[in-house]
Amino acid sequence: MTGESQTADGWLRTGDLGALDEDGFLTISGRKKEIIVTAGGKNLAPEPLEDRLRTHPLISQAIVVGDRRPYTAALITLDAEALTSWKRAVGRPEQAGPAELRDDPDLLARLQTAVDEANTAVSRAESIRRFRILPVDLTEQNGYLTPTLKVKRALVHKDFAADIEELYR
Repeated sequence: MTGESQTADGWLRTGDLGALDEDGFLTISGRKKEIIVTAGGKNLAPEPLEDRLRTHPLISQAIVVGDRRPYTAALITLDAEALTSWKRAVGRPEQAGPAELRDDPDLLARLQTAVDEANTAVSRAESIRRFRILPVDLTEQNGYLTPTLKVKRALVHKDFAADIEELYR
C-alpha cells in the first residue's frame, strides 16, 4: 500500500502526533491540526493539559488556548453536580450558576489548584498562566461537542472570543 497517505518509510499520515519510546511503543500525544503555536514559537498539544484539568471534580470541560498569543490560557466549564455540592459546602446561594460564580474567589482558588497540578506535567513555556470560567457548559445538546464528545474548537473560539480576549488583557 503506497500513495499520498503513506510516507516513504511505510507510516500512514493520520494527523496524529506521537513519540516512540525505547521499546518501540507509540504514544499518541495529540492531533496535528490541534497544535497551538504560541507567539514565542512554542508548539504544544492542548489535549494532555485539558485531560489533566478534566480530572478535577469541579471541571466539566477545559479548552486550552494560546495560538499566536504570548502565553497559554484555558477556558473552563463547571460540572453541574459538583458545583451544587461545592455551593452547599461553602454556603453559596443554591440558584447561583457559573455566570454568577465565575469571579468567586473561593471557586477561583479551587480551580487554580487544578491548573497548578496540570501545569506540573509541562514546561513553564507550555503552562497555563490564566483561566476563565465560561457561563455555560459545553454539551452535545448546545452544539459545542461532537457525538463522540470532542470539543468543537472553532465554534468555541468563535462564540467565546470575548472571553479569550479577556484572558490576554
